[in-house]
Amino acid sequence: MKQSEIKELSVAELQEKLGEYKKTYADLKMAHAITPLDNPLQIRSVRRTVARLSTELTKRELQ
Repeated sequence: MKQSEIKELSVAELQEKLGEYKKTYADLKMAHAITPLDNPLQIRSVRRTVARLSTELTKRELQ
């Protein structure tokens, strides 16, 4: 997810997406620990998306 897409979401949608991406990240890490993934860069991409979502949530809470 790009930053421009994240800025358009509401707070409720941000929280929902954050939960989804955290679950996806945990699943990818577990799958990679058992058997190496075909594309391990997926883990990095999902981790960065989680960071973008949580940063946007924090920024909105502080405003």
